[in-house]
Amino acid sequence: MITVDRFLAKKLNYEFTNKTLIQEALTHRSVGSRNNERLEFLGDGALNFVIASEIYRLKPAYNEGQLSRLRANLVRGITLAEIAREIGLGDYVKLGSGTLKSGGFDRSSILADTVEALLGAVYLDGGFEAVHQSVCYLFEDRLRNLPADDPLKDPKTRLQEYLQGRKLPVPEYELVQTTGSDHQREFLVCAKIYKLNLETSATGTSRRRAEQAAATVALKKLESDPDSYT
Repeated sequence: MITVDRFLAKKLNYEFTNKTLIQEALTHRSVGSRNNERLEFLGDGALNFVIASEIYRLKPAYNEGQLSRLRANLVRGITLAEIAREIGLGDYVKLGSGTLKSGGFDRSSILADTVEALLGAVYLDGGFEAVHQSVCYLFEDRLRNLPADDPLKDPKTRLQEYLQGRKLPVPEYELVQTTGSDHQREFLVCAKIYKLNLETSATGTSRRRAEQAAATVALKKLESDPDSYT
């Protein structure tokens, strides 16, 4: 394994002057009181601003809502964890013994938080230009291949916009059933579009997820065979 200094210089495109910031950024709270939580807070703010600035520049025709959805897609925990795995960050995170034994080195939340902490460390060590450079380096492929706006919208929003575009009322969602124990609940929800005589149902581990799933089914029906629902 290469040294952490060389690893970060290569993956973040930045060489630290203050090496203690590296250790702090890579230290999970399970290790002790001196950990990366404060740096994570700082890095989160820097990341959001840099990404907002970049997509504002790259998508001049997008309105505020479109820009917000695009930024949320890029800075969410899932995306940060993907980046962490792509660069092999898990090998360098310092964890307490219990967290390490439970597979914390590959836990998405820990990886995502560590990426933010490293960006906070870059900001403290080198200033805004340095963290701007590191964010753009980490997100280079994603910024070059920004997704279209529509796929970023959640299914309920897309279904609502589909119906409103055809001057139809929005769907109603009804909780039909809740099953399972407190820790393993499953929700059954029905989406009803009375004007089109269309009902779809789906399950999820929360009511919101079940509603989104039911909306997804409704969208697929409407988009695949629109003439049947006129």
